[in-house]
Amino acid sequence: MRWQGGRKGGNVEDRRGMSGGAAAGGGIGVIVVALIGYYVFGMDPAETAQLMEQTTASSSQEAGTVGTPEDQAGQFVDIIGANIDDVWRVQMEGYVPPKTVLYTQGTNTGCGFGQAAMGPFYCPTDQTVYLDLSFWQQMETQLGASGADFARAYVIAHEFGHHVQTLTGTSQKVRQAQQGARNQEEANRYSVALELQADCYAGVWAAHASEVSGGRVALETGDIEEGMKTANAIGDDMLQKRSTGRVSPEGFTHGSAAQRQEWLRRGISTGDPRACDTLSAN
Repeated sequence: MRWQGGRKGGNVEDRRGMSGGAAAGGGIGVIVVALIGYYVFGMDPAETAQLMEQTTASSSQEAGTVGTPEDQAGQFVDIIGANIDDVWRVQMEGYVPPKTVLYTQGTNTGCGFGQAAMGPFYCPTDQTVYLDLSFWQQMETQLGASGADFARAYVIAHEFGHHVQTLTGTSQKVRQAQQGARNQEEANRYSVALELQADCYAGVWAAHASEVSGGRVALETGDIEEGMKTANAIGDDMLQKRSTGRVSPEGFTHGSAAQRQEWLRRGISTGDPRACDTLSAN
């Protein structure tokens, strides 16, 4: 994927290396709870963070440096984020960019205390995407995802997709529908629809990335295949197999590998947010 030379957004807060809290009796158990909660059961980031906070003693954390990080990984996040913002400004009237926070191990958020074990997440309370960049390596070494730039950008674009859902009110409607669900399986289906739409929105960004950047940010040969490899690796069925050795579709919260690939591909092929109506499709 081509990205160097793209527009820098300067809307990244870098907290890496800063202390955001210390585990109090949680240790590896807290990390396991977070991983299971977020990836297997699809808990809302706010709920997962609050659960983490119950077993973690968080301390006050100073604000990090806001701007464009100087290292390559930080610049990648900044440039990709700026490009995603540029696409959504065209696709959505009244779009307001989220903030992005880079952190190490743990940090305070508007949704409670967040840890790297939760993976990348979006907090609707403060409209911020939180990224511990060590997750990229974990995706590759532990989940079998791609290490290509576009695969990593897809993860960022997915979280920005949740921001779009907050701006449109879709997230709020889904949470209300979940509260009225007859059982957990029905509530999970709403969660799947929300996550698949975020995948589709990531595809919409990819379809227009080059247009809004004058070609400075653009997909290259093989990028789509690398994105599909990652969508496959983080499907609920694949994650369940790794964690429990069996697949339980009634427990899906993010969608199967095939579903995640399908909706990412649909966003890329159509470039139209209206084609991402996963709620009606489900």
